[in-house]
Amino acid sequence: MATETKVVSNGAGNGCCKSSGPGYATPLAAMSGPSEKLIYVTALYAGTGIEKPDYLATVDVDPNSPTYSSVIHRLPMPFVGDELHHSGWNSCSSCHGDASADRRYLVLPSLVSGRIYAIDTKENPRAPSLYKYVDPKEIAEKTGLAFPHTAHCLASGEILVSCLGDEEGNAKGNGFLLLDSDFNIKKRWEKPGHSPLFGYDFWYQPRHKTMISTSWGAPKAFTKGFDLQHVADGLYGSHLHVYSWPGGEMKQLIDLGETGLLPLEIRFLHDPSKDTGFVGSALSSNMIRFFKNSDETWSHEVVISVKPLKVENWILPEMPGLITDFLISLDDRFMYFVNWLHGDIRQYNIEDPKNPVLTGKIWVGGLLQKGSPVKAVKEDGSTFQFDVPQIKGKSLRGGPQMIQLSLDGKRLYATNSLFSAWDRQFYPGIMEKGSHIIQIDVDTDKGGLSINPNFFVDFGDEPEGPALAHEMRYPGGDCTSDIWI
Repeated sequence: MATETKVVSNGAGNGCCKSSGPGYATPLAAMSGPSEKLIYVTALYAGTGIEKPDYLATVDVDPNSPTYSSVIHRLPMPFVGDELHHSGWNSCSSCHGDASADRRYLVLPSLVSGRIYAIDTKENPRAPSLYKYVDPKEIAEKTGLAFPHTAHCLASGEILVSCLGDEEGNAKGNGFLLLDSDFNIKKRWEKPGHSPLFGYDFWYQPRHKTMISTSWGAPKAFTKGFDLQHVADGLYGSHLHVYSWPGGEMKQLIDLGETGLLPLEIRFLHDPSKDTGFVGSALSSNMIRFFKNSDETWSHEVVISVKPLKVENWILPEMPGLITDFLISLDDRFMYFVNWLHGDIRQYNIEDPKNPVLTGKIWVGGLLQKGSPVKAVKEDGSTFQFDVPQIKGKSLRGGPQMIQLSLDGKRLYATNSLFSAWDRQFYPGIMEKGSHIIQIDVDTDKGGLSINPNFFVDFGDEPEGPALAHEMRYPGGDCTSDIWI
């Protein structure tokens, strides 16, 4: 473990408006927090052919700023080949009652190299600095884990990180890494013999004493690109793992079957009293609701299905939407998800979680946009493609992938890089031209989505060459990193 700067004593949480601890007392209180002015974005050179370190980009999202819609700072990591991916905080609204807690460090797991970086955002929020990193060899020696993915802060001040395999990329070695508040390795979180079949995302709901995790696949498979044969070979997952919280015992294994191939992102409703949530199944392109039964077991049902489209000039005769990311507004009224291959972002009213209602849809990229060689085929044999607008004279590349919502629910940001090996396979153009961030204006009254024509951050124009932009975080927290207890 390498320390880069000295530790500074805890103070008020960065971007938080409560003195009792980081974040907000309730999800609804968070909605009235200040508008975002900065976004931190993981930006990659790993897998692109450019031998430069990945970096954390700080993007100005304040419309009143002279540097609006631009990268204002870049913090390169000390190594090449990390594949920065998802991110989390050392503390969040789960620590709201703890005045000693401080949302100071952004946690950056490196999916390929296995390093976990801690980035200090407090000293200078516009120009974060490296505090320390956890060495992958130390992680492997002490826990057997590798390929870290999702990081969530715990109310205890500890940090929990899902890891997708062992050093050799076998899914069988995956599990959950527990770090203390200063990023020292403690142990595996799950009880011995209770590791998930595959790893990916997770979310905990303490009032229901439950944590549920999802399944991507074996790192030795997905790091080489997507091969449908690997699904048939059992190298990808279709299960949810229900754990006791905070005990770490797997209480139930839910098989989603063919309707739930590659269940990726998972979100409980933000209201901590609720015992329901959703998971996005990427390959099956279904949104699945999970819920607790009266006997304390959990069940699931498909509530939204994105039909595959018949296509020509593609690798398969049918193209799935590929739901790769989704989120829920802090008031639990709306769900947003992306179809990375088709190219649309959708908004659903989920006030009745059993019956989501489509309220908005917008095309912002994808393989089926006009000008692409790939065409969708109707029942009568005629073909069609979708209109995708330009923004500030720039064509939209790739498909919408990671999304982040403003606290008030009125602005949705989207990047378009999934994972470098998959980007190269499905959207080779963004390897040459880089990815981008766009912003969608959201109608939270009647529903609806529209592009902000004044916001376009082009990672094709980066000083070291075109980069891939992935997950986004606000300094003050957001609806995909904060959990309430």
